[in-house]
Amino acid sequence: MEILRHVVVFIHLTGFAVLFGAWAVEAFGGRRRFTRLMTIGMTIAAVAGLALAAPWGIEYDLNYVKLGVKLGVLLVIGALLGIGTGRQRKTGAVPSAMFWSVGVLTLLNAGIAVIWR
Repeated sequence: MEILRHVVVFIHLTGFAVLFGAWAVEAFGGRRRFTRLMTIGMTIAAVAGLALAAPWGIEYDLNYVKLGVKLGVLLVIGALLGIGTGRQRKTGAVPSAMFWSVGVLTLLNAGIAVIWR
């Protein structure tokens, strides 16, 4: 069961990498727009994160406050991606603050996962 949990952690990290990598490509490419790959990465990270939040196959208690904060940040990222994608379709551009917020919140979510014990 522990091996399965590690596989889900790997999938979760892959989702984060896809989201942040797609964001970084756009940020450093100078386009500053949201892509479908960002949404896919966020979805992978969200589904795997929810699977990790279930107390299966572990002998220790989960930190539900940490999980709640991470879920809240993820919901804000999802909202920003959804609203920004809609604006992008309408006007052809994403507000700069919205674009940069996705990158900062993605790094914040990863930082919470690594630093908060």
